[in-house]
Amino acid sequence: MTEQNAHFDIIIIGSGPAGFTAAIYAARGGASTALFGGVAPGGQLLQTMEIENYPGFVEPVVGADLMMKMLSQAKRLGAAVFNEEITSVDFSGRPFRLTAGSGKSYTAGAVIVATGAQARWLGMPSEQKFIGKGVSGCATCDGFFFRGKEVCVVGGGDSAAEDALFLTRFASRVYLVHRRDALRATFRLQEKLRANPKIEIIYDHTPEEFTGEAKLTGVSLKNVKTGALLRLEVTGVFIAIGHTPATKLFAGKLNLDDSGYIVTDSNLATSVFGVFAAGDVMDTRYKQAIVAAGAGCKASMEALLYLEDVKK
Repeated sequence: MTEQNAHFDIIIIGSGPAGFTAAIYAARGGASTALFGGVAPGGQLLQTMEIENYPGFVEPVVGADLMMKMLSQAKRLGAAVFNEEITSVDFSGRPFRLTAGSGKSYTAGAVIVATGAQARWLGMPSEQKFIGKGVSGCATCDGFFFRGKEVCVVGGGDSAAEDALFLTRFASRVYLVHRRDALRATFRLQEKLRANPKIEIIYDHTPEEFTGEAKLTGVSLKNVKTGALLRLEVTGVFIAIGHTPATKLFAGKLNLDDSGYIVTDSNLATSVFGVFAAGDVMDTRYKQAIVAAGAGCKASMEALLYLEDVKK
């Protein structure tokens, strides 16, 4: 086996909670295991300052610290971790063939895709400045930190409505800002929004600028019809305009749904026998680290069973 054509029983593409957990279970299951995590393995949690809902940590844990612990655990159990990305895949035959950004090629008996999904951002410089400092893409993850505070949700679909309703458990006031004059959320969710005294819906506005020093202290909104500005004194803004799964590499190779997520069965098997998917790359609903980790475990156990079956 040469470095230019290395073979592993299981190759994992992606390095968030799903990818690392898959690597831990694969290596512990006796499979030769490789994980390709890019230049900075760890996924979205590298940008999360504090995590309070991951089991096993009495005190909040920094996202990057949690990922480094997973990385060290995977390595200790024997997984090879590569700080480069997979740039092309060939699932047309077995073993599967993958090429990394360095140009090196690898083969695998089974593949687990755990490339994740990114929260969609507005793309404003002032927004990027405050990500993790008041601007968040996950109300479930960060809502607890805004107990008794006034916050804002940007979006008009079901996710935005659900985030606004969830945040009323903690925040004293929740502003739901939508760029159009009507929400896209389902009728039932809109009824719940209007019935909640903590929620105020602001139509026809978009964020113009996020302000503050070390942390967010407010956001300026622009009326899309009149151009008038409206200032909200809030310490938290939650962007709820959707997620983009990292599946460009697999277009035409695996079945994807209309939103680009990998389609799997109940055992996390994809449309290609021997290729599995786990975490936010196939999870259209929860987007939680613990759910992704559980899916990584499940995908790895299924991959190990698959390898046993093909040997028979």
